[in-house]
Parts: sequence; structure tokens; C-alpha cells
Amino acid sequence: MVLAAVPVIDISPYRDGNAAAKRALAAEIDRTCREIGFMVISRHGVDPGLIDAVEATSRVFFDLPLEEKMRIVRPAPDVTRGYQPFKAEVLVRSRGGSAAGDLNESLMIGPVDVGSSDYYTAAAAGRHFAPNLWPQRPDGLREAYERYYRVMDRLAIDLMRLFALALDLPETYFDTSVDRSISRLRVRNYPAPDVEPEPGQLRASAHSDYGSLTILKTEDRPGGLQVQDKDGRWLDVPHLPGTFVVNIGDMLARWTNDRWVSTLHRVVNPPPERAAESRRQSVVFFQNPNYDALVTCLPSCTDAGHPPKYPPTTAGGHLREKFLATQEAIAYVD
Repeated sequence: MVLAAVPVIDISPYRDGNAAAKRALAAEIDRTCREIGFMVISRHGVDPGLIDAVEATSRVFFDLPLEEKMRIVRPAPDVTRGYQPFKAEVLVRSRGGSAAGDLNESLMIGPVDVGSSDYYTAAAAGRHFAPNLWPQRPDGLREAYERYYRVMDRLAIDLMRLFALALDLPETYFDTSVDRSISRLRVRNYPAPDVEPEPGQLRASAHSDYGSLTILKTEDRPGGLQVQDKDGRWLDVPHLPGTFVVNIGDMLARWTNDRWVSTLHRVVNPPPERAAESRRQSVVFFQNPNYDALVTCLPSCTDAGHPPKYPPTTAGGHLREKFLATQEAIAYVD
């Protein structure tokens, strides 16, 4: 059965359910990831006060003068740290498309607990463990972001364990691929528009995510998130208080030999009559595996009739290519 909407899934049975409840949840996850690759998860256990702190401090940051925000501008196209200005990214380029700059700005950080071993400084690590860039204002932003990153990292590992069960694998199958991850926390601000967008220009142009999975906190504002179903229709993703939107990314689809789908999605412009009330902010955690994680067809996703579609690759090289493909020509600092 093809799903006609993005489903809402209670994930609490993973933590406190019996074996039968966990199997039923895993089966529901598998069906959802085969059909649409997006779900809304409830009863995830994340403190609402922490979410509020991230959202509140982020709004204060985005309201600062541009000159102040530019003091921590993203240093280079392959360094996903710091402030990214309005219209500095075109996500549709990651799929070979073209459009004017996406109508958002963002603040990004990477891993917050970087160790001192050679793993983090080796040439193969590239710039995936570049230091985070922090604004002087507002007070409390760094603390909130670092706490939220750690909480999301733990939730993402739990989700990967649930995904392993859904793929008929041992529960900890992915653990050694995500225990030193190159994940990102990114808060995007979509200002209320004051001019008409250019033809084809969106708040976030159509794209699929690059890594293993994404955990998204949205706001209920005009001009929101849509996903494309298998028939090419754009479906609105429901906003429900106390939930996260979770979707799988290109790497997990590749791992599963396309048994699971990494779905196109976009953030659309608000109707002109509601533009004044359409400022929107999203808090996004992109789980990206360890940079040296080998992404090759999973044993449960291939047989005589379904040979591997893709050659093996590593997570780090794949991500760097995607980052470079989507950047506009803006003035980066060294």
C-alpha cells in the first residue's frame, strides 16, 4: 500500500515496550521507509525546555545586525560551521538542478565533544571536525546548542538501532559507524518575505538529505515543509506539538540498496496574503556517519534478484561533494 500522508509514529515501544511491541514498531518503520522515507515521531523523550532554549536564543541571534552575524560567517564551502547568509545556498543543485538562492539563513555547528586521538586530526578527517564558531551574543546560545547536539546525537543512535531492527539486522549493527559521527546541528531562519521571489525560488529548494537520517523540529507557520510521494505529488508534512519530523538520507538509502527511499522535500513560500505572519524557524539535526564509515550494500538488502546497485563509498567523501555542490559564490573568509 502506498502511503497517502506522512505517518505519525509513537517510538516509545522501542524504549519500554515488550519484544512483540518492538517488532511491530520495526515493521511500521520499514513500511514507512520503503514508501515515503518520512515520519513524524512522538513520545521521543526530549525535554521541551531544551527545545525552547534553542529556539529562543536562535531568534535573538538571527535578529542581530548582519554585520555582527557575519563575524562568524561560514569559513569555506566545505566547512559547515558558523553563519550562512540569506540566499547563500541552493539545495536543488545537489540534484543537478538550478535556481536562485534559497530564501533562508542559518547557523551551524558540528561535533561538540571532539577527542584528541589521531582519528580526529588524520588527513582523512579533512575538515569534518573543524572548530565551531560561536557568536558573542546572545548569552546562553552556546550552552543550549551544545546540550541539544548531545541529546540529538543520542536520539539518532537510538533511531539507527531501531532502523537496524527494521532491516532485519542486529540491533547494534550501525553502532561502530556512528559512534564518532560528523553530524551537524543547523538552525534555519526563514524571514517573512518583503519582495516577490524570483521564478522557481523557494525558501528551501527541492533536495534530499545527504547523510543517514535527519531529526527536524518545525514551526506551524505559513510556507512549510512538503515531501514528494512516489506519484510526484507534494504532500504537506503535519506539524504536531511535541513531535519531530524524521527522514532518511541518501546514505541510508544507498546502504539499503534503495529498499528505503531518500525522498525529495522542499520548503515552500507562504501565500502572499499571509506573508507578514510567515517567519519560520527550523531546528535540524543531520546525523552523518563517521567519516570513514564504509557505505556498502547491507546483507539483508541483497539477494540473487537484487544485486548491489552502488559501489562502496565512505561517508566523509560523499558529504564533502554534496556540500561543495550547493554553495553560492559568496565571500568566504580564510
